[in-house]
Amino acid sequence: MALDVYRDWLGIPDGPRPPDHYSLLRLDEFEDDVEKVRENYKQLNEHVRKYASGTYSVQSQELLNELAKVMLCLTDPERKREYDEGRGRTFEEDEGDRTTLAQTLLKRGCASRAQLKEAVEFGERRGLSLRDAVVQMKIVDAETAAEAMAEEMGIPYVDLSTLTPDMDVLRKVPRNVVKRNSILPLFIDGNMLLVACVDEPSHELEDELRLRVGVPMRRLIATPGAVNAAIDNYYAEGQLEADESSEKKKPKKKPKKKKERPKKPVVEETDAASAHSRKQVGIILMCWSIALPAIIDLLVLPTISKSLTSWLPEMFPFLLTPLLGPAGIWWVLKVYWKK
Repeated sequence: MALDVYRDWLGIPDGPRPPDHYSLLRLDEFEDDVEKVRENYKQLNEHVRKYASGTYSVQSQELLNELAKVMLCLTDPERKREYDEGRGRTFEEDEGDRTTLAQTLLKRGCASRAQLKEAVEFGERRGLSLRDAVVQMKIVDAETAAEAMAEEMGIPYVDLSTLTPDMDVLRKVPRNVVKRNSILPLFIDGNMLLVACVDEPSHELEDELRLRVGVPMRRLIATPGAVNAAIDNYYAEGQLEADESSEKKKPKKKPKKKKERPKKPVVEETDAASAHSRKQVGIILMCWSIALPAIIDLLVLPTISKSLTSWLPEMFPFLLTPLLGPAGIWWVLKVYWKK
């Protein structure tokens, strides 16, 4: 029986393939709880990753990408509404104004009004956004601030540690572009390029990505640290060859033939240098063969002999020097220099 990843891995009964978004993430129809969507996605993502290094690595990666796209759709208010309406859901009235970052933090109980007022003043003095101010003041962590910012902008927050970008997409956007703009292209979903951003992208950047990839971009919000870490990871040397379409490859110049030098002089020079080096080393060895035994005779042996007998220093004031000194000189002259 052929592998059915939806049935065999996710336990989804036989039916339409691929299954609808809610069935894929094991959610109730029209689930609106964003945290529930993310939690189910995280659990399924961890489960499917178990097959990433086995026989079905390709199928695993394809399913991981599909799960990520569905999660990002259901956490994007605009896209989710369009998807739900396509499945027959009706909305009685338009959604009200979106909550601001400060309102979201207040609603979640992450910050007090006094803390937010202080953060606003802190950010104004240092030219920081409220998101960066509350993080630097350690009122909330970077993930919570990014989630609140995404809610204010009405776009999804994405945890980059739970998904893998499409390498073909990354190759179309060179490192200097993603680094300069603090973005990470993820993959194409339908007719849109999903891009993780730190801040609101400029119109110039949107136009550049459309030209490079061929479809309009859809922005997502991620933390600055996660974006920078992902760039360093996926655009590391040897990990990814970005497609620099603006630069034409220069034809390789044929190396000029160098005049061959006669080999004999090189050998002679090498032999001469080697002989000179051996001569210097040999002289050093002869000096140490005399100096080292003399040091031992003068400083070490007298101390030892006092604790044994009194006749040793009188009979043999120099015990090692007359033995090891000539032996060392003979070995250098007859053995070391003869090699």
